[in-house]
Amino acid sequence: MRVALCQIDATVGDLDGNAARIVDFARRAHAQGAELAVFPELAICGYPPEDLLVRPSFLAAHDAALAALARAVPPQLPTLVGCVARNEAAATRGGRPLRNAVALLDGGEARVVATKTLLPTYDVFDESRYFEPNPAPERNVVTIAGRRVGVVVCEDGWNDERFFGKRSYAVDPVERVVAAGAEMVVNLSASPWSVGKEAFRHRMVAAASARHGVPLLYVNLVGGDVELQFDGGSLAVKPTGIAAPPVAFAEALVVVDTDAAWTQAPAPVAVEAMQHAAIVQGIRGYVRKFGFRKVVVGLSGGIDSALVAALAVDALGAADVAGIGMPSTHSSEHSVADARELAANLGIDFHLLPIAPLQQAFAATLQPVFAGTPPGLAEENLQARMRGVLLMAFANKHGHLLLTTGNKSECAVGYCTIYGDTNGALAPIADLWKTEVWSLSRWLNRDGVRIPVRSIDKPPSAELRPGQYDTDSLPPYPALDPVLRCLIEDDLSVAETAARTGMARAQVAELFAKVQASEWKRYQYPPTLRVSERCWSGRRMPVAHRYRES
Repeated sequence: MRVALCQIDATVGDLDGNAARIVDFARRAHAQGAELAVFPELAICGYPPEDLLVRPSFLAAHDAALAALARAVPPQLPTLVGCVARNEAAATRGGRPLRNAVALLDGGEARVVATKTLLPTYDVFDESRYFEPNPAPERNVVTIAGRRVGVVVCEDGWNDERFFGKRSYAVDPVERVVAAGAEMVVNLSASPWSVGKEAFRHRMVAAASARHGVPLLYVNLVGGDVELQFDGGSLAVKPTGIAAPPVAFAEALVVVDTDAAWTQAPAPVAVEAMQHAAIVQGIRGYVRKFGFRKVVVGLSGGIDSALVAALAVDALGAADVAGIGMPSTHSSEHSVADARELAANLGIDFHLLPIAPLQQAFAATLQPVFAGTPPGLAEENLQARMRGVLLMAFANKHGHLLLTTGNKSECAVGYCTIYGDTNGALAPIADLWKTEVWSLSRWLNRDGVRIPVRSIDKPPSAELRPGQYDTDSLPPYPALDPVLRCLIEDDLSVAETAARTGMARAQVAELFAKVQASEWKRYQYPPTLRVSERCWSGRRMPVAHRYRES
């Protein structure tokens, strides 16, 4: 069977736009001789639709879009598309009113042929809030073009006990559809990317194909939905190999023949290349889907703002990125020089707005209530807040979105100023540890200097007081980041973290206390582009709590 893997970028809530995309891909697939077209999970409404699903008007519009779509795709081309279906049994038997479903569009009509069994409710996923699980996945087998096709949805393919060494759920839907006679299995997915996900996904799908001895076709969503970045990476796998190289972070239409020999293997991709593609896609998608064109970045001369500016240029083009330098009385001469050099290298507009006059004005205004106190944190935070006000004023006046430049290490320990450097509509690198910021910056310079070398090499400093460096109150980042990874991404205890990293237990406990005390800041942080398995949006920590671990 000739099957079209239709890897599309669906926008949440854009029912008409998503349907038009599906029609375009289906027509192209038909022109290429496909006998079946497969689209991702919830392709009609976009993923994740969240509480749009509790609005009756949205569900009615979804159903109308599905019916119209069935009439618009080529009638001779059977098409599997992810959709929402009503759980008719809920009224009498109880349960959630909806199902995460797959419709077969054929001959101008839409018919639900499969519903999702395993509903992820962890990390960034919350499907049990809306959907009723399918208790009998063996029913998800449909005959198409004379072939028995097993249909599963995303998480349904992530419970192979032999591959994982355990089962997270009681049922393995892939096992069930094969036992029910499926000659091939298709998985309609909306699986967000994180570091290493593409390689892991291939190993998992390949293991399932080898175990069951059938072709397994995995069609994944691509594009950004605020924090989540979908990489596509759709696969057609047999025990002998894959049919074609997966396409990452771009829409793709690939027609494969299930009767042909599949012997290729996916080529490894550098971590930095995938991080770059994910963040660039995230910036572009966020800006464009909200109806904006331009962004502004505060340029300090440091590495974080330099990397954000470079990523923004790659996402939007130099003409749609502006940089603003805001030196204070404590800023070094090289800070302005490095910011200017960066702007010149990237070809972006650069504006210099010194904040020394504002510092004097604030000092005079606050003198009656600050008198008799030594300069300290309040004065340091004021500098960040002055800059935040200027950046937001520029953004409002000229119709830009402000990008926040903080990294994951700073965000973890609370080294950021609320209503200051946390201002912004999007935080592109807040899921990158500082050591990853350096690695990605050097990767960006692999073919020539885009980010000034001095911005990469100089000791990190907020420059909020004379002679200030990050290492005044934190371990060097190469020592800090492994500890924070253990505490935050691996959920290790203080004792386990100390044993794994070699850092003294008391120092680990002190750092963990900083992490715990900063939860309220992260609660107010701008949306963060997710590139790790444990982004801030996936944690469910109380904002205010008194638990401390030693």
